[in-house]
Amino acid sequence: MDKNQTTVPEFFLLGFQIHEPFNILLFTLFLLTYVITLTGDFLIVILVTRSHRLQYPMFYFLKHLSLTEIMFTSNITPNMLYIILRSGGSMSFAGCIIQFYLYIASGSLESLLLTVMSYDRYLAICNPLRYADMMNLQFCRTLVLASWFLSFTLVLITISLLCQLNFCGSNIIDHFFCDFTPLVDLSCSDTSIIRLEVVALSVPIVASTFSFILWTYIYIFIAILNIHSTTGRHKVFSTCSSHLASVCSYYGPLIIIYMVPYRRDSINVNKYLSMLYTVFTPFFNPLIYSLRNEELQRVLWRLLNLAHT
Repeated sequence: MDKNQTTVPEFFLLGFQIHEPFNILLFTLFLLTYVITLTGDFLIVILVTRSHRLQYPMFYFLKHLSLTEIMFTSNITPNMLYIILRSGGSMSFAGCIIQFYLYIASGSLESLLLTVMSYDRYLAICNPLRYADMMNLQFCRTLVLASWFLSFTLVLITISLLCQLNFCGSNIIDHFFCDFTPLVDLSCSDTSIIRLEVVALSVPIVASTFSFILWTYIYIFIAILNIHSTTGRHKVFSTCSSHLASVCSYYGPLIIIYMVPYRRDSINVNKYLSMLYTVFTPFFNPLIYSLRNEELQRVLWRLLNLAHT
């Protein structure tokens, strides 16, 4: 038999395996969360694009972060809602690979954009006199384009190895989307190379971006502590508090899911942590930025007032 031949045409995702009355409750909760997430992210994109008051690097990066989260959550949630209603659902092999690709690529993109945003906050707080010259529009575009390019090209290595695996046994995935470990566990090929490749590629990326963000915030906190005025410290900290909250909500579940050694008996724990990471983290980010950023609030209220007049 050809090693590259995939004998399993589709996979069956079990979802959450809960009783019927709770399916409707969970479906309603996730549907509302998804609608609010999309509304918040699209609103941020529209506000930043149309308002001249928001033409700053911080909001330019925020717009791309919102676009990333729209893609990230739309890749997972609609099919997850279908699986919840049907108590499971089938997905073709190609569909599963595409979902995994978009999941990893958009997740990597979010990580890189959060890193870029931390560098922006570092320059604004620690080097304010040179900030305007260093973080110009051309440099912002270069950082964003590089983030998009790297995210969608590096993961192609993993996808190419994944497509070469042979799936000839069970086609049941005990998850609500095509995640790496549950998918690779079904292969009857030797998966040592792809597992090693994923560790060799993902761990340095996650570790380096998280370390860089941590490094920038050490210098940011030192700069804030050197401000003598309490009001001044609060004002400066408020400019990066939203980003810091996003970093915590993103990297917290991510590190637990992918950095803690995997055990088969922990699959349900990882499933619910993945739910937190794929559903609720994108939900919180628009709320965090809209509630914490006064400039964004002012532009939103101005837009709402114009709509009522």
